[in-house]
Amino acid sequence: MAHSILVVDDDPHIRDVVRFAFEKTGMTISIAQDGKEALRQFDRNLHDLVVLDIGMPEMDGLEVCRQIRKTAETPILFLSARDEEIDRILGLEIGGDDYVTKPFSPRELVARVNAILRRTRSAPPPESKTLGRGGLAIDIDTRAASFDDTPVTLTALEFSILRTLLARPGFVFTRELILDAAYAGNIHVADRTIDSHIRNIRAKMTAAGSDSVIETVHGVGFRLGRCESSR
Repeated sequence: MAHSILVVDDDPHIRDVVRFAFEKTGMTISIAQDGKEALRQFDRNLHDLVVLDIGMPEMDGLEVCRQIRKTAETPILFLSARDEEIDRILGLEIGGDDYVTKPFSPRELVARVNAILRRTRSAPPPESKTLGRGGLAIDIDTRAASFDDTPVTLTALEFSILRTLLARPGFVFTRELILDAAYAGNIHVADRTIDSHIRNIRAKMTAAGSDSVIETVHGVGFRLGRCESSR
């Protein structure tokens, strides 16, 4: 079945370029020209992924993402004409899965979208349906996470990173190893992108009751922490 993609951008030329690139691959495309229309489209139809421009008038893409994340974990790829690190990090920390800067190659955009869809739809079957340590538990089948029975809502990529760490407790993962495990399709992603997702996971777990889920090994990378309650 063809994937359904919601494309949100206030530039008609960008919308046309993205629509043409995706429709060539057989995807079904919905179009929105501003944030409010995007939310209406999102509530009205089921989408597999949202391509979301950040710099729109009235309601920008970051606010649209915040609204979507209140009710859904549908993957979101941000588009932006700005290459400022703060935009990229903020977009990832509020729940975005990837980030592409304008001007972009339509082929690269399609490749990144396909990589996200593979992560969320075609993850290899695990040896165990559940993984856990201390108060932390994840369910592979439902892609659900919790700490001391408190549900923790993770994006698809955040879940993949946490699953990678849980699968080998004690092992120190470099950023490159995390990229290889969590990102499909050999897509180039900056190291700082992983740092942003790690910060986001930590913040969510701290809110659920643990500030020791992920440890930083300075100069090397990250490993699973003690996963003890901080309350």
